[in-house]
Amino acid sequence: MESLSSVLATKSCYFGHVNFNSHTTRKKYSASLLPCLSSPFSVPFRGLPTFKRSPIRVTVAAAAATEVIATDNPASSASTPKKVLVPIGYGTEEMEAVILVRVLRQAGAYVTIASVELQLEVEASGGVKLVADTLINSCTDEIFDLIAFPGGMPGSARLRDSEILRNIASKHAEEKRLYGAICAAPAVTLRPWGLLRRKKITGHPAFMDKLSTFWAVKSNIQVCGELTTSRGPGTTFEFALSLVEQLFGESAAENVKDMLLLSEDQAKKELNEVDWSLDHSPHVLIPVANGCDEVEVVTIVDILRRAKVNAVVASVEKSQKILASHGTKIITDKLIDVAAESIYDLIILPGGFNGAKRLSKSKALKKLLKEHESGNRIYGAISSSLGVLQKQGLLKGKIITAHPSISDKLKNDVVDDAKVVIDGKVITSKGLATTTDFALAIVSKLFGHARARSVAEGLVFEYPRN
Repeated sequence: MESLSSVLATKSCYFGHVNFNSHTTRKKYSASLLPCLSSPFSVPFRGLPTFKRSPIRVTVAAAAATEVIATDNPASSASTPKKVLVPIGYGTEEMEAVILVRVLRQAGAYVTIASVELQLEVEASGGVKLVADTLINSCTDEIFDLIAFPGGMPGSARLRDSEILRNIASKHAEEKRLYGAICAAPAVTLRPWGLLRRKKITGHPAFMDKLSTFWAVKSNIQVCGELTTSRGPGTTFEFALSLVEQLFGESAAENVKDMLLLSEDQAKKELNEVDWSLDHSPHVLIPVANGCDEVEVVTIVDILRRAKVNAVVASVEKSQKILASHGTKIITDKLIDVAAESIYDLIILPGGFNGAKRLSKSKALKKLLKEHESGNRIYGAISSSLGVLQKQGLLKGKIITAHPSISDKLKNDVVDDAKVVIDGKVITSKGLATTTDFALAIVSKLFGHARARSVAEGLVFEYPRN
């Protein structure tokens, strides 16, 4: 992923924005009002708000997202929420869908996740089961400010084959409203609909040959009029931030940037190095709860499964359905009591403030973690969930990295300038947008750099050379 500093060094222009704050000032930002110019983004992080959600229908979930963000994020409180449609289908790329929804809701958008299938539950390309807010046929009379198409296969083809979605998107484009597509979606979904005509576009490297060589460009982000395109899971944060700026303006994009964790920190530091390689396919448990961060959950699972790891997602709640921190609903593989019947090579705890609190109260998880440590096996946590390990005494004597909001509460040596720290058989990471580095570091330790680099290439994520 390109750094913000390198991008700004090559291309900056003024971008009009909504004045959400009375003291808002005009700044330079790497985006363009002119059509057909590349617009890459990369951002730092300072902290995440916590969110309380009402249940499950789109009108409730999206309204709750907007209401809470308006409270926690001053950048969006003075504006009527923008309406965004994110369609999903069987085989949609889960990282792209979830990151898009998460970032757009963080900005204050009223996001509707709509299934093009006959049911709300959709199995994504990496096996994560997402639950849409509504079915696509309920969106025919809605007017959206933005339609954002996640990629993945066969997800992009499922979107393409939805006549209802095609009609919605065609009318939307005719009215000169914003739309965007990432990964396989530009070539597989939008091209057959005629929505790429005379547009500079980018997409996943595996699908570039399906795009017109005259109009296709190799950039992480391509903005051309109302259309924005991007390359893959590893560029989704940049893609989402470009859409935020176009929807809400520079000030809102800057505010969201400050709530993410894309930085120039060293990708990984390792101390007390030990071998993690196994003589069998790794078996990894990812316990989750209501309030866990959906991006962290989905990114860890997606990347580990791409590397051929047996990754099991287990709910510590009474139901396999969890409601994540920003309103995304996920169906887990098992309940924690059932998952605890197996032995795992690694246990990884995703973050999210409220989710971490609920994880820490699970007796089954506490017992499992204690047995796991006694067996001298590998474990780790990201963001707020480092607190869960600390309460269990599992960080004693370990050097870690941590989210800035909790680093001073941990009785450990904290490395501030690394996204991921590995100390023996313990791995920790800062938060949201360091999750890809975190998951790839696990893959590298289990299988070696070549496997991690191969996975990163599929994500269109810049894997560190060192």
